[in-house]
Amino acid sequence: MECKNACGECEIRKAAGRPAKLTKNLANRMKRIGGQVEGIKSMIERETYCDDVLTQIAAAQSALSSVAKLLLESHMRGCVSERLKSGDAEVIDELVKTVGRLL
Repeated sequence: MECKNACGECEIRKAAGRPAKLTKNLANRMKRIGGQVEGIKSMIERETYCDDVLTQIAAAQSALSSVAKLLLESHMRGCVSERLKSGDAEVIDELVKTVGRLL
């Protein structure tokens, strides 16, 4: 839907409507990832051996990937499915762009 406000803000905001259990799971994972990132920052400041820092970066990236996969699955089963059922085929283009950014 095209924005009709001069400020560029859309009148209609998209809402996820994901299950509370999933929201809590994703939020908890992101909190842990935040801790991992802070740990990596600390390692860099302490001049920890590069290979050890890189290993932790890889672990944080993997954790973020896991969050993205869960969210993508929920998005496809919920948001995308519902929009397709309502005849909104534009959601396919949106999904293709989203998946492209994730890859």
